[in-house]
Amino acid sequence: MTRLEALVQSVRLTDRYLPMRPTQLSGGLKQRVAIARAFAGDPRIVVCDEPTSALDVSVQAAIVELLLRLQAERGLSLMFITHNLPLVRSIADDVAVISAGRVCERGSVTQVLTAPKEAYTRQLIADVPSFEHTG
Repeated sequence: MTRLEALVQSVRLTDRYLPMRPTQLSGGLKQRVAIARAFAGDPRIVVCDEPTSALDVSVQAAIVELLLRLQAERGLSLMFITHNLPLVRSIADDVAVISAGRVCERGSVTQVLTAPKEAYTRQLIADVPSFEHTG
């Protein structure tokens, strides 16, 4: 098996996608290709900038699961840049909140998201949509 074939398989694609153009791929497939590219150089850290923002919920879950599996298999760190606080709460150990290009608060996910010290962090948490039925 070639390195390319192994890389394609690691992101759960088949070699039938190799000749395809980006316009022929769905959003989830494009994201898998991007992940394969990010892991191609055997990095120690991968920066994931809004990796699920343009995907539907089921594809988001599959992409996050894929990233976490690759992280565990390869023993590397993932750094997520995201506005998705529920995602942060579910996968991160530590968090840094950035406002106007500066870190305004940092600490463990539990510490920052449960007892935020900064007004900006409190506003981010307050702005998370709630889907609780009120009627």
